[in-house]
Amino acid sequence: MKAMRCFSIVLLAPLACLAAMAEQRHESFDKDPGWDGYNNRSAKPETVRQDFGWSPGTIHAGGAPGEIGGFISPAAEPAYFAKQLPTRTFDDVLMASGRLAVEKGRGHTLIGFFDSRTLNEWRTPSTIALRIQQRGEIFHCHLEYCTRKWRAGAAIIGVVDKVRDRMQPKELPCGRIYAWSIKYDPNGSGGRGLVTATLDGDVASCELNPGHKLDGAEFNHFGVLNVMKQFDSGGMLWLDNVSVNGEGEDFGVNPQWDALGNRRTYETRNVRPRFDFGYSPTHYSGGKAGGELGGLFFRGDCRYGQRLAAYGDRLDSLTLARALRASGKICLRRGVTDSTSLLGFYHSEHSLRVNPAQDRATPKDFLGVAIEGPSREGFYFYPVYRNHGNGTSNGLAANPPRIYPDGAAYGWTLEYDPAANGGNGRIIITLDGLAAKLDMAPGDKAAGGQFDRFGLVTPWIDGNGQQVYFDELSYTCRQE
Repeated sequence: MKAMRCFSIVLLAPLACLAAMAEQRHESFDKDPGWDGYNNRSAKPETVRQDFGWSPGTIHAGGAPGEIGGFISPAAEPAYFAKQLPTRTFDDVLMASGRLAVEKGRGHTLIGFFDSRTLNEWRTPSTIALRIQQRGEIFHCHLEYCTRKWRAGAAIIGVVDKVRDRMQPKELPCGRIYAWSIKYDPNGSGGRGLVTATLDGDVASCELNPGHKLDGAEFNHFGVLNVMKQFDSGGMLWLDNVSVNGEGEDFGVNPQWDALGNRRTYETRNVRPRFDFGYSPTHYSGGKAGGELGGLFFRGDCRYGQRLAAYGDRLDSLTLARALRASGKICLRRGVTDSTSLLGFYHSEHSLRVNPAQDRATPKDFLGVAIEGPSREGFYFYPVYRNHGNGTSNGLAANPPRIYPDGAAYGWTLEYDPAANGGNGRIIITLDGLAAKLDMAPGDKAAGGQFDRFGLVTPWIDGNGQQVYFDELSYTCRQE
């Protein structure tokens, strides 16, 4: 079978009454389809250095010689130095404390409980941790957790404005020693579960969100872990006199803790905001054979041309006046908090136009699906559109299907019916048989939309990255 072919189909009701025929195209990626790419292969390697663990002769965190710590870099690839524990869950009490010294400079590090088997992204599943973010002369101390279903919650050493859902971190001076603690109480907050942290008398607390405890989590290590977003500047911190679930460690001798990737230098291509997606010879998303669409996909930034990217098939000019359809297979292998992928119909110029607007994340002239979600809920698969102007909406409020960055493959569909919703237009998506709909606002369809590509295109507001793949794609290539 050829990798790409066009064919006419009779649309199913209710779309049949709108247009008798429409041309669909199928792409199975048996070979490189030669689609139109824009800035989609901008990635270049950066050098990552990890150099932390047991330090026998130093006293940065006070006390007798011997401590743990060193130089820790944020990176997509996990690195840790940690004490192995009997497996604990959200039904168990977890406690740790000690002394902390954070050096001046940059860095982004986790200190806490985690599952060494599921390390993949930020926020990574099954974690309860302090997150230390170095900002030159000062640092911020966050408190966060994540369930095994990638749903998360957070607090901060500082001020929490619950009305506006904002957190103002306290600026903590680097170069001094702090006493810290972290505790998870499964009976706290009326049995929902409560995480509490202290730092020299300052307190942060975080209730598990409703339903999160039932998601479950498993913890088999406590220690120092890099933040697994993407490559960024590293920094130095140190811990001493650590107690974990009542067992003390003074690090006067080698604690023989488990280690992964903590003493190495290597190159990575996962560097924000450099893109690396398009045709891939891989076979993740469940297609009939090797070859698919996807890779490393960051959010874009419409203020800068080099921070927008796309890769899509060339189509006849399509509009919102007639039906649009698409389907295929999908696999989300990695999803960092504050990330989004967009797949659908877009315009090769309008959707990639450099402009100062930062009020809407969806690019102009787009209709398709998004993969993202608030960190408290993990990741959703939902419909989204924006017309040629500022008319835009998404289907998050419709309780769309969840998608997990666990490497599983799913089937999906997309249908746009311009006559539905009283003639205003409606988008319906499915993922693995679960559906969500999005009714377009009055006037948005009439304002118009123009599409001449189908594929991946970046949002207009920047953020983190995903590794996502698609195969066996079918999509409208011509409207009649």
